[in-house]
Amino acid sequence: MSITRKRFLVGAGLVGGGIAVGGVRGLLAADEAGADDGTGHIAFHGTHQAGILTPQQDRLHFAAFDLTTSNVKEVRDLMRAWTEAAAAMTAGALVGSDTWQPTAPPDDTGEALGLLPNRLTITFGFGPSLFRADGEDRFGLARRMPPALKPLPDLPGDEIDRAISHGDLCVQACSDDPQAAFHAVRNLARIARGVAVLRWSQLGFGRTSSTSQNQQTPRNLMGFKDGTNNITAEESDAVHRKHVWADSGDGADWMHDGSYMVTRRIRMLIEVWDRASLADQEQTIGRLKASGAPIGGSGEHDDPDFKAKDDKGMPLIPDAAHVRIASPDNNRGIRMLRRGYSFTDGFDDQLGQLDAGLFFIAYQRNPHKQFVPVQRRLGANDQLNEYIVHRSSGLFAVPPGIPDRPGRFIGDSLLN
Repeated sequence: MSITRKRFLVGAGLVGGGIAVGGVRGLLAADEAGADDGTGHIAFHGTHQAGILTPQQDRLHFAAFDLTTSNVKEVRDLMRAWTEAAAAMTAGALVGSDTWQPTAPPDDTGEALGLLPNRLTITFGFGPSLFRADGEDRFGLARRMPPALKPLPDLPGDEIDRAISHGDLCVQACSDDPQAAFHAVRNLARIARGVAVLRWSQLGFGRTSSTSQNQQTPRNLMGFKDGTNNITAEESDAVHRKHVWADSGDGADWMHDGSYMVTRRIRMLIEVWDRASLADQEQTIGRLKASGAPIGGSGEHDDPDFKAKDDKGMPLIPDAAHVRIASPDNNRGIRMLRRGYSFTDGFDDQLGQLDAGLFFIAYQRNPHKQFVPVQRRLGANDQLNEYIVHRSSGLFAVPPGIPDRPGRFIGDSLLN
């Protein structure tokens, strides 16, 4: 007997009356409770891809892929299939055919059966190497490569491992349930077989930013509140247009309403940090560890006073403090939308030290005008550099979202 998606979900008590479950538009009844309780459905379709301004979820599975084909039609077909699968999974439906046959492998791997989406979002991006690699125009797309997507330059303090960097395509799967995020990447990798292979991936837990004013500021693995002054969804469209969303006048019409994602795997030297005194830690960051307030302030959201002096005439917030170096006030007003996560990948085989830190993700209108100049200042002057190492780097063009119409798929304005 075949197992249909609808039969399974109804049997599991997850589909209410009047909710269609066939195809990629299947929804779980519980989704109607909304996304604010951590169990809801977030719409896949829209002007922008979900997973950027979406209130940040607690778990991440990020994956970068290398294409093994030289046929642009196969790339187009892959993005069409990925779009259909992503729309299904974010709605709580199974991937692929409506039926499971006992004589064939199931289209869906099955580990998310019975689970709610838990605010699952799946966001896709294109790397510079999709357009040009080793001087070769691989798919006839080089002339449409956005100026903002040129590869990042070498930056101060980088110790980048290319094996866990870059990629032709990327997938950012976020959810409040780690199994939902894993299921998304696993099934997309399965769909890609024969066209693309997994290059590297990163699991993340414990968001290190807030992208909504309704979220509390989280703490990173150094124990400090992180992302206090991050861009939020509630800020004006003018803020989003200035700092996050690309415009057709930026040199690539197909990227209008898209954004550019920078990823960095930043290992924290946990054991060294843990030996530093509280005073040293606070002076390194420029904030108080307990409250998150800037040094000299009383509340987390107080504006840092970079002119304040102590009784010896020295700056209360040291010149090399991370907060001072990274502040928009000291970087010509530059802001980025951060969506980072903590990670831990076991231990260093040689030294027996924790391999843990921050998987930095930031969205911006132009990384060469936003991320690069800020990172150059941080790399040259930030006292935090004593405790961190940048080991992985990625840059991806994240196309705009799409309407829920037949034939539309993520990246179609480029690949068609």
